[in-house]
Amino acid sequence: MSDDFDVIVVGGGPVGGCCAALLAGGGLPGVPLRVGLLERQPPPAAPAAADVRVVALSRASEHLLKRAGAWQALCGPRLFPYERMRIWHERCAADADEVLVFDAAEVGEPNLGYIAEQRALQGALLEACRAAGAHIVPAALSTLSLSEEGVSVGTAQGTLTARLVVGADGAQSALREAAGLQATVRPYRQRAIVATVRTARPHQGSCWQRFMRDGTLAFLPLAAGSSSIVWSADEARAAALLALDAEAFGVALGAALDGALGEVRLQSERLSFALQRLSASHYVARRVALLGDAAHVVHPLAGQGVNLGLLDAAALAQLLRAAAARREDAGALGPLRAYERWRRSEVALMAGAIEFFDRQLAHGGGPLALLAQRGLGMVNRSAELKRFFARRALGMSGELPEAAR
Repeated sequence: MSDDFDVIVVGGGPVGGCCAALLAGGGLPGVPLRVGLLERQPPPAAPAAADVRVVALSRASEHLLKRAGAWQALCGPRLFPYERMRIWHERCAADADEVLVFDAAEVGEPNLGYIAEQRALQGALLEACRAAGAHIVPAALSTLSLSEEGVSVGTAQGTLTARLVVGADGAQSALREAAGLQATVRPYRQRAIVATVRTARPHQGSCWQRFMRDGTLAFLPLAAGSSSIVWSADEARAAALLALDAEAFGVALGAALDGALGEVRLQSERLSFALQRLSASHYVARRVALLGDAAHVVHPLAGQGVNLGLLDAAALAQLLRAAAARREDAGALGPLRAYERWRRSEVALMAGAIEFFDRQLAHGGGPLALLAQRGLGMVNRSAELKRFFARRALGMSGELPEAAR
């Protein structure tokens, strides 16, 4: 097999799929590009079983998924809108005045975002890729050759050539390694435990998040009254939790949420993964660009990982299509460096804020931590501050790509 493309995207998860769909489709100004997408294991078009792994999608992500042509296919029981967020620290009760509450009605929005099954999101984006004319190759990257003229990507099915290769293949990016781009990795010494649960009390279409001295617990609302939990716990605590049987784990969940949703029962298996901060030394090189987790990994407590990656995809697609309209080479360094400057600064701002929350709200014990913990109640009493943070949660601040506005 030998195919010539403008861009080859390595990795067909949500971020890679979004990038390919935006590059190839008609949803953006500029010139559509010829796109090849490598995805070794595309999901079934209509997965039968629910996916334990979910993602939070911001309003900005909703906008760009519509521009990518994926939103309509995603809508349904595997996409659930949430209208409120309740955030508090263990130093106060779940119903105390210090609990920070965001409500969509207070900011004139129909909701604050969506919880989507990751596999359903990936499937919708791959369908959008096909509809846009991108060529999906069910293979993995095996070799990479870069030259002044272009890039050659070797797979088990043959060789693909292009002007640019984009790495959207996750934190263990094979493309990043093959291109010789370094990454700094710093473990958080925590594990995230994810599962689907059922609670005795209704979730009220709300996200519930409690900060504790040994981690952070979030309940994310799903259809039919279920919730997805993300428990980011210190390693020793996580090991003890994973050793519990299903009933005892449910009891521990209910207690960790301070009884806010009553009795909790597991509905799925428990998955867990180690948490780390990752930052690539460069997001781009000659004829190479990195997106999403291949470029940066942040703590999951704010649910921003996929949203940041989707914004990477939209920013790169916008710049490359504009360059194509000027008849520039898709692998030229000018647009790639503009992408790196744009997204590195935005990601650094978000990553710094998330790390502050983790250190001071979940693990801090000094005066600054106490101020941050009390600050939740202070924000809750200020309509202006609540609007500011609600806009950040909606993803509608900062320098947004056109597709996300």
